[in-house]
Amino acid sequence: MYDLFIAPLTETYFQKALIGGSIVALVAGVVGCLVVLRRMAFLGDALSHAMIAGVAGGYLVMKMLFGLEAHAPGMLLGSLIAAVTTVALISFVARISRVKEDTAIGIMYTGIFALGVVAVSIFRHYIHIDLMHFIMGDILGVADSDLWVSAFTAALVLSVLILFFRHFQIATFDPIMAASIGLPVLFLDYVLTICVSLVVVSAVSMVGVILVVGLLITPAASAYLLSDRLDKMMWLAALFGVTSVIGGLYLCVWLDSAGGGAIMLFCTLQFLVVLLVAPKYGVLARWQRMHNLIPQQQVEDILTTILRYGKPTPMEVIVQYVEQDKGLKKALESMIDDGLLTQAAESFSLTEAGDKEAQKVLKAHRLWEAYLESIGTPKEELHPTAHHLEHISDPNTVDYLDEKLGKPVRDPHGQTIR
Repeated sequence: MYDLFIAPLTETYFQKALIGGSIVALVAGVVGCLVVLRRMAFLGDALSHAMIAGVAGGYLVMKMLFGLEAHAPGMLLGSLIAAVTTVALISFVARISRVKEDTAIGIMYTGIFALGVVAVSIFRHYIHIDLMHFIMGDILGVADSDLWVSAFTAALVLSVLILFFRHFQIATFDPIMAASIGLPVLFLDYVLTICVSLVVVSAVSMVGVILVVGLLITPAASAYLLSDRLDKMMWLAALFGVTSVIGGLYLCVWLDSAGGGAIMLFCTLQFLVVLLVAPKYGVLARWQRMHNLIPQQQVEDILTTILRYGKPTPMEVIVQYVEQDKGLKKALESMIDDGLLTQAAESFSLTEAGDKEAQKVLKAHRLWEAYLESIGTPKEELHPTAHHLEHISDPNTVDYLDEKLGKPVRDPHGQTIR
């Protein structure tokens, strides 16, 4: 037990990886909630790839002007400029051409990523960047400068999100209302993009280009399955991000594997567990709801049977007119819970809400019979055919039939159409 859990904590590299990774995962999880809700996941991927051009540019400027090599603040500034430039180009192309935003993202981020690769190869005598390290990261080799950069970035981004939380919340869920009450929606979009860029920049040196997107998206997606409130979702996403780092680092040590890959593997497994067991939106909960689902046709048949009977209806009457192979008793219990029926002794009666729904179905049935007669359907086929068609739930269909038939007051059997 000591060797498995305690011994790694005594190692300096593990402590730095744990602190740095937790800081990045926490802020990435919080920002990732807005990214997920706004469907900006692909943009995060674009920013992470485009950063290589910024890193190369920042490295080159610091090396040639100041003689400094691998200067973290310089590369951070270069990466941020590259990220903002990428977003500006994507917005420009999508706005002035018929090319959609997702296509513009694909074009721009691959182009700027290629620019970075070419720059690194051309100035290879000045720029000493390990592209594999940039792509895959090295969380077990976190430097002190990486810790300071990630801590500063996290503090800045979290401060912005806390100060403007309500603004981001309204602009995310209802941008039209946000604009109508005077919120600068476009400015908030740019602020969020800069926040995402900062998070990506601070995380790349640890987990790499490929996996930084996972830290933005996967913990937030896990939280999204468990919460319908943004504030709670952000807390859960931060928690899932930190547990992903902790679990992934231990997995990395135990399996002697790459750190970034182990973190994202643990994060993905964590998401799959949540996807399976989430009480409201999980797979098991969905299967349970599907198992308990009462077919709408059966509900409507019960309602119209009781309506036609005209008084409290015993079970034996309902059984004669409603299919029993789909859980009739369960359907009746569910309808009582939903306020459509009441039960007295062994008989069932419609509530006001149940009577209203039954009248809608009955009207549709009689209109369908009138329509079928108008197109020459044999009289003996009117009722069974209309019985199937009455369950078409679109109210526009019923209104269309009513208008087409001239708002008839009686069906072919002389029954009143109300």
